[in-house]
Amino acid sequence: MIELPIISEEASKRKKPNWLRVKLPVGKEYAKVRKLVDEHKLHTICESGNCPNMGECWGAGTATFMILGNVCTRSCSFCAVATGRPPEYDTDEPRRVAEAIKLMGVKHAVITSVNRDELKDRGAEIWYQTVVETKRLSPQTTIETLIPDVKANWDALYRMISGGQEVVSHNMETVESLYRRVRPQAKYSRSLEQIKLTKEFGKRTKTGIMLGLGETKDEVYKAMDDLAQHGCDILTLGQYLQPTKMHIEVAEFIHPDLFSHYREEGLKRGIKYVESGPLVRSSYHAERHVNV
Repeated sequence: MIELPIISEEASKRKKPNWLRVKLPVGKEYAKVRKLVDEHKLHTICESGNCPNMGECWGAGTATFMILGNVCTRSCSFCAVATGRPPEYDTDEPRRVAEAIKLMGVKHAVITSVNRDELKDRGAEIWYQTVVETKRLSPQTTIETLIPDVKANWDALYRMISGGQEVVSHNMETVESLYRRVRPQAKYSRSLEQIKLTKEFGKRTKTGIMLGLGETKDEVYKAMDDLAQHGCDILTLGQYLQPTKMHIEVAEFIHPDLFSHYREEGLKRGIKYVESGPLVRSSYHAERHVNV
């Protein structure tokens, strides 16, 4: 096999490569989304997660809404979302999110959330009501829900995914060997099981993995094989970028050629659709994933 180029950890500390440069968010549509998000007091993972595609997506009039607050009960080493004890959730949030989606006129909406491990139902009822209310106000809008790890509370999972959404995503985030370091409160096998049960429920399934955390190519291939065997339809692969100095460091910057190679490998291994590139995030081009 031909060795495809990567940038070493030493080089990565000097500067980011040119292919990771993004434009600042500007434009009329961006300003419109910004105004709606602020007026309706909504949280978006675009902001909380420091997404590099915020300008492109908001400029197109779309956004990924984050429900159940903006404080997470987990402390993953890669994530910029605040960690702590969340306040009480807002039972009116489903209505506000649905109204904002209608006002924005989006054809495809992505909804995600923080982890709410302290809640008995993991926030499942708010998830269900948000999807149902969005479908009621915008029946032509398709929906992807990017749901958290339910810690094997499968009743909560089934409630979360029964509101009528077309795509259900749950991010693996990394390869198995790095779970303890990257997702200390999650389990690789449990996330695979969640994807499998979602597929058996009849939903289109999706997951995302970050690269550049120190994984080997063989570990990426194994993750792809595991996902294919557990019924994953869609896979996104993107470059991990360190949000602050307090988070896990980038081990390497993956070259775009290697991302292209991984895309072909994923398809070869039976995953129906693979979105792979340095700036790809789990919600990037999400509207393409509805009819996979």
